Amino acid sequence: MNADKPKSMSVLVVEDESLIAMNLEMILEDLGHSVIGPVMTLADLEKVLDSDFQADAAILDVNIAGERIFPYARRLADLGVPILFASGYGPTGIADDLAHHPVVPKPYTEQEIAGMLDVICPPEAAQTA
Repeated sequence: MNADKPKSMSVLVVEDESLIAMNLEMILEDLGHSVIGPVMTLADLEKVLDSDFQADAAILDVNIAGERIFPYARRLADLGVPILFASGYGPTGIADDLAHHPVVPKPYTEQEIAGMLDVICPPEAAQTA
């Protein structure tokens, strides 16, 4: 048994660029996780948030079709969903009240995504869930 293998998680992906979304979906699946989405519009995200969805984590592009993700990130945080922002601008573009959530810079690697998921959802915490 591989002690380093993390528990499979359900990850909400919000990304409006289709190639990036498909790449992130493949990365997450390669890591053994299931993907909710990818959600590519804020209208679709609103539908997901209004449904009875369950997610262990969320990876959110900061800018969706020219609009900021922050109101939706706050809703996810209120639901207790750990958040990882993905941004080409780094942590400087994150709203002050959400700045404590980690940011993975674009472009990112599978190793960076895996490491950041471990930060927001530590493996020992996932095993007790």
